[in-house]
Amino acid sequence: MNSIFSLLIFFFIIGLVIFIHEFGHFLLAKKNGIAVTEFNIGMGPDIFSVVKNETKYCLKWIPFGGACVMLGDDNGIPDADAEKINDEKAFLNKSVWARISVIVAGPMFNFLLAFVLAIIVISIAGTDKSIIQGTIEGLPTEQAGIQAGDEIIEINGETIHFYREILIYLRMNPGKELNVTYLRDGNKEQTVIKPVWDEESNSYMMGIQGYPNLRYEVGVLDTLKYSVYEVKYNIVTTIKSLGMIFKGQFSINDLSGPVGIAGVVDEMVDDVVENTKEDTFSSRALTMFLTMANFVILISANLGVMNLLPLPALDGGRLVFLLIEAVRGKPIAREKEGMVHVVGFVLLMVLMVVVLFNDVRKLFF
Repeated sequence: MNSIFSLLIFFFIIGLVIFIHEFGHFLLAKKNGIAVTEFNIGMGPDIFSVVKNETKYCLKWIPFGGACVMLGDDNGIPDADAEKINDEKAFLNKSVWARISVIVAGPMFNFLLAFVLAIIVISIAGTDKSIIQGTIEGLPTEQAGIQAGDEIIEINGETIHFYREILIYLRMNPGKELNVTYLRDGNKEQTVIKPVWDEESNSYMMGIQGYPNLRYEVGVLDTLKYSVYEVKYNIVTTIKSLGMIFKGQFSINDLSGPVGIAGVVDEMVDDVVENTKEDTFSSRALTMFLTMANFVILISANLGVMNLLPLPALDGGRLVFLLIEAVRGKPIAREKEGMVHVVGFVLLMVLMVVVLFNDVRKLFF
């Protein structure tokens, strides 16, 4: 039963982040007087469709992907029909800044979704402040003078807002000396910590004790502030993870696609069901909602970042061409741009197949 429930949640999460992304494109297209010919959620054959005004709205069978198809343009590929291109409502006939706003709107709406959900989650459950619960005797943090109750606010010049950021920093910078700034009774203190290698855990340790799931209640203004921090954290973590791939610290085999995400959702559902089986129904439902909302924050911010990468066929790739046009005062030849996006789309499909293969391989082997 959990598997069916997990699958429904997975489809809802994927559908939500894609819908919000495409709705961003759709809304700004309409605001700029661009005709949207199709608004699709999913891929493949239609489950059902309806035509309203000038737009065909479709829900498709394959629950991945979506599209906001505008008159005279299909994801960077100019329409072959010259009449559509010459229409005043065609995408290509709008000002370069109007087109930029339409392209940027998709990722921005993903960040907006993450922000709104962060407000809801933090309002209900609080946030994981970077407060140390204790130190391990004889390890560097205790020797550096940090005590339980101290709040770490900066490591090597990087601002810290959440306890999980400390753990992520240690994981991404193993063995690196740490210049730490922390708050004690409202006063800033500084110290230097050199993590030591621990044979038992096979990792570097600084010797802090804390609980990533421990949440602290915050006021209204702090809720807004920490919601911004939450979105920033997910954006920065995604960018750093991409950087680790280029540095060889991660490989393409570490990437996950739809099957991998579905597996994560299933694990989270099982954990919530197991850990809340003694709770009331309302308490279990709230825990499930907060858990999945946190995951949507991650996925939505991740999708926003990935779409802004300057790669052909992605929003970031289209944005590069539009910025070049804004600087030059005239566009690059449409046929050449279209060819670049076609090649990029093919390569993107190849990457998706590789990631899907990795997901299936991990699942069965």
